[in-house]
Amino acid sequence: MKHMVSYKLKPDCVEENERLAKAVYEALEQARPQGLRYATFKLEDGVSFIHMVAHSEADGSNALTSLPAFKAFSAGVKERCEVPPHRVQLTEIGSYGFFGE
Repeated sequence: MKHMVSYKLKPDCVEENERLAKAVYEALEQARPQGLRYATFKLEDGVSFIHMVAHSEADGSNALTSLPAFKAFSAGVKERCEVPPHRVQLTEIGSYGFFGE
């Protein structure tokens, strides 16, 4: 399963959002879940973010969303946003070197 989540933050919430996102990456480094690919990007406006997620759990579970650090990140995201998160399912046509492939 592959999807993208995009949102736009309130300007005064960018630093908090980045701190919480970095905590997710620290937790991922420790947990090293198999089959998960995840990337976070800040857009050039400085307040818009995109998260790209790919996971291949056969049972449909997602190791990312079970992490306490991710739960902390997502708990207050709507309050930090000017434009709330929007999730889009992605169907891959092709890729080269994306997500470390």
